[in-house]
Amino acid sequence: MTAFDRTPLGILLLDSPVSRAGYLYATAVGLAWGFLWSTGRVERRAGLTVFRGMPRRTFGRGGSCVGGVYLTDHNVTDDVLEHEAVHKRQWQRYGMLFPLLYFVAGRDPLHNRFEIEAGLEKGGYR
Repeated sequence: MTAFDRTPLGILLLDSPVSRAGYLYATAVGLAWGFLWSTGRVERRAGLTVFRGMPRRTFGRGGSCVGGVYLTDHNVTDDVLEHEAVHKRQWQRYGMLFPLLYFVAGRDPLHNRFEIEAGLEKGGYR
């Protein structure tokens, strides 16, 4: 827990009804995107809705977590899904702040605090 977590703004935005609404919105967007583009199997694994067979241009890196949805072409090992489940929890905690915070943390996964928290090895970064 950080000092921000205890501020009125932190209480309002983190692990709150506001962040929950953002998570649910992001999940709805992820589901719509997955149903639109996926050509592969759709399944529930590791607490995520996983869309396989996504065209490479429709997600980042080896796959993207949007709310409770994981979008990928074929990158669905148990380790990767465990890594993505942490990103799902980050979406739940931060809601729609998460994309902004992730952007500010930087594109280099070795220095991005959200990727480090999710586990670099499990995410395939080491």
